[in-house]
Amino acid sequence: MPIPPFEVLSESQLRARASLKWQHFGPEVLPLWVAEMDVLPAPEVVEALTAAVRAGDLGYPRSTREYAEAFAAFAEQRWQWAPNPADAHLCADVMTGVRALVEVLVPPGGPVLVPSPVYPPFALFPREVGRLVVPVPLTAAGRLDAAAIEATLTEQAAAGTAAPVVLLCSPHNPTGVVHTADELRAVAVAADRAGAHVVVDEVHAPLVPEGAAFTPWHTVADAGFVVTSAAKAFNLAGLKAALVLASPASRPHARRLPEWVKYGASHLGVIGHAAALRADPAWLDAVNANIAGNRALLAGLLDQRLPGVGYRPPEATYLAWLDCRALGLGDDPAEHFLKVGRVALMQGPPFGPGGAGHVRLNLACSAAVLSGAVERMAAAVAGHLGR
Repeated sequence: MPIPPFEVLSESQLRARASLKWQHFGPEVLPLWVAEMDVLPAPEVVEALTAAVRAGDLGYPRSTREYAEAFAAFAEQRWQWAPNPADAHLCADVMTGVRALVEVLVPPGGPVLVPSPVYPPFALFPREVGRLVVPVPLTAAGRLDAAAIEATLTEQAAAGTAAPVVLLCSPHNPTGVVHTADELRAVAVAADRAGAHVVVDEVHAPLVPEGAAFTPWHTVADAGFVVTSAAKAFNLAGLKAALVLASPASRPHARRLPEWVKYGASHLGVIGHAAALRADPAWLDAVNANIAGNRALLAGLLDQRLPGVGYRPPEATYLAWLDCRALGLGDDPAEHFLKVGRVALMQGPPFGPGGAGHVRLNLACSAAVLSGAVERMAAAVAGHLGR
């Protein structure tokens, strides 16, 4: 029986990596924070990159079409959705594409609606380019609240502001919720009524194990943009390449994307991402199975060692959103877990309204690392409570 992907590499091998996850906090810390997976790449990615390097094929990126065609074939196989490669635009990564679209679609000072809590750059990047971020709370179950989005759009229209953008994260980071077709359709209807644009980050879409079904935005909406890449599902953050996919109705706006947007992507990034999307599905299926196993493992560990932590197992992604408010560790429990427990987690407050008292934990690690992290966290809480 094959070894689960997260069990292949030892901790010493992981600590020898030079990338951010295992180097930022030092050798005494278990890092379950930034969204990198503890895996080896899909064999097809290794083969494609090795062949390019050996051939000295290290120039400027080739055309977008190869990458776009690989994604279209992947999407059709996985979700029965066949995007038109002609509607794809190359960019460095998902957030570069999101930021560029915000600048094109929203005038300076204009509103960007952000369902929150959400991945921190969703608010950070629009603010950096002078747009007004308008948080819209998720439901108590961490789901999209289409009624709240529509009410906010109505308020913006009554105030006479420019047509806003609604930024969606689908599947959602940090909650791991997979938005249903009905939820997405309701947002599309609300945006259409308000004349708003919708930009959807679908980078986590391939990370949906059995039990949930991902719905691509463009299968329920006639307008809007999707920004995606193979980076998260295939652990390729260091290989810069992503795609902005415009719907037919949004093509005129996509043509306004500035020329600089495509220059951040690398030639090796395009090669690596295209190879990942064409790879044998068994690699990604094994990753998703390992994630599902770790979700269940975390549930058991928390029940035994940290029963005060609220945990709703995510439907997608390898990220777990933990409610630590009952532990008495304040608005930023990640600070305590790092300082006392020597476990690095993502801080909750930067995720926006609803993030205080929470942490985000990365499940894409071995069972030993996950178990060791929870044990350290439990000891840190026991010490705080004086047990």
